[in-house]
Amino acid sequence: MSDPVVVTAYFRPLPGQHDRVLEALRPAIAAVHDEPGCELYAIHDAPDGTIVMIEKWTSTDELDEHGKGEAVRVLNAALEGLLTSPVDVSRLTPLPAGTAKQGQL
Repeated sequence: MSDPVVVTAYFRPLPGQHDRVLEALRPAIAAVHDEPGCELYAIHDAPDGTIVMIEKWTSTDELDEHGKGEAVRVLNAALEGLLTSPVDVSRLTPLPAGTAKQGQL
């Protein structure tokens, strides 16, 4: 098993589609929270209307399984036609610093 991995995913809704994107994301979040290795899977609003998801997975193997899973397939189908561009996803390696509570996700 590998080290933890943090993911950011940026969802850029088409004009007028922000609420529909949120509606598509909410059931996916509930489903993914039950997946093995999911430590964090949460959405946030950015000032420009972008929805930012921050994820943390126990390992890249579990993240890879998530990416092939039913919740992602259903989410991608629900998002079709609602975004200005494909979801922008980045995998990050945590670099803990400071206190254990405040210096890492």
